[in-house]
Amino acid sequence: MAPLSLVAFVSAVAVVSTQFVPPYTEDCRHDMYPPKGPTFKGPVAWYTVDLDLHPSKRWLPLITEKKTELANMMQTIRDLANAFFPSGKLVEMVDDALPLLVQTLPYPFADELRGVAAASGLPLGEVVLFNVFYEVFTVCTSVVAEDSKGNLFHGRNLDFGLFMGERLKPLVVNVDFKRNGHTVFKSTTFAGYIGMLTGIKPGVWMSFLMRSVLENATSYEVAKSRLAQTTLLAPAYFILGGNQSSQGCIITRSRVLSLDILEIDLKLGRWYVLETNYDHWKDPLFLDDRRTPAMKCMNKTMQANITMKTMYDMLSTKPLTTYTTLMDVSSGNLESYTRDCPNPCMPW
Repeated sequence: MAPLSLVAFVSAVAVVSTQFVPPYTEDCRHDMYPPKGPTFKGPVAWYTVDLDLHPSKRWLPLITEKKTELANMMQTIRDLANAFFPSGKLVEMVDDALPLLVQTLPYPFADELRGVAAASGLPLGEVVLFNVFYEVFTVCTSVVAEDSKGNLFHGRNLDFGLFMGERLKPLVVNVDFKRNGHTVFKSTTFAGYIGMLTGIKPGVWMSFLMRSVLENATSYEVAKSRLAQTTLLAPAYFILGGNQSSQGCIITRSRVLSLDILEIDLKLGRWYVLETNYDHWKDPLFLDDRRTPAMKCMNKTMQANITMKTMYDMLSTKPLTTYTTLMDVSSGNLESYTRDCPNPCMPW
């Protein structure tokens, strides 16, 4: 199976995530890697999910270890819901209605969600809500770049501010998905979240589609076709990287079809593609312009100098983020680091 890197995030969201007070504005950062400094919180721990186990058992060791952190996160979501609906009816509806959604999910996702609920002690409806939450509120900066030797690098920030970001960080994990003792793909995700937002594959729901592609796609072209053509629950952007020259693209999706595919094109001088939650042919929201500083830093770096180090430098510019992931597609290497949002930090 061909190496792939893949991230995705929803386009239909109006979350303002910006940092506009010095020193964390549009200045390009240098010498931030190996990770250090005021925005570096720590490396992300690794766990293994054995795909040979029954789906209800695959997440048991990870969820057992992260049970308290997951319960704390769900309490935060409950408190937020009750602040808007003090009667408690919204939480009651979640507990009663969302389990019905599980019955509509394809194998193996329904059994995996039931397994997470059993291991965590949380109601099944709240586990479903936790997974749906990131289907709606993913805010991200992602780039695929090709160096002058034809190597592809993929970098991604998951951007949340103070309110959600601080509660998410204890749940950030790296997962090595294995079958028959061999790695099928690797991912940076949240404990309790069984879909994929960021993943690399060595040598329906947006997140469930991503996971299915990472598990089963046999080539870059197969992955691109599935991501472009599969009907989704909501509009989305997929950022895909392969293992050969020019195999990097942004797929802009409506719910039912592909609106645009922007690909690396060296003949046009386009050695990277970059996405920040807005259609690439439109200007981003002025309060949330992560694209301009990111592109400025990529252009300043230049193709000949792009590496994991310089990719991390770029992703450390204007850093409102929960975690940063770096992927060397050619080698299958994935590194992830939790980050701190420097004061002042937006509340979301």
